[in-house]
Amino acid sequence: MQLLILILKKVDLVEELIRELAEHGVHGGTIIDSTGMANVLGNMDDLPLFGMLRKVINNEDKTKESCKTMLFVLKDSEVENARKIIRSVLGDLSRPNTAVMFSVPVTSVEGLGE
Repeated sequence: MQLLILILKKVDLVEELIRELAEHGVHGGTIIDSTGMANVLGNMDDLPLFGMLRKVINNEDKTKESCKTMLFVLKDSEVENARKIIRSVLGDLSRPNTAVMFSVPVTSVEGLGE
């Protein structure tokens, strides 16, 4: 099993993404509201080095401040299909402010109802 983690910056696509995943058999997951580190650093007054960063962040579209962190515990055989669906909805993840996706092995799991 693997934990597939998606840090989604294009939060306007979360509903479409969930719908597509569900239609293709990915039914369980957790979605957490999150904030990128650059946004937090930009709001810290005691870090003068980041003054320019703060100005850049504050001038950007405010929708970029929030993220959705999505967690899915999947069988190894399901991971690539989920990744393919995510890429089909989001497009090229290497574009700025899109998403970061990765997976890590899960050595133990309880409570999935399987």
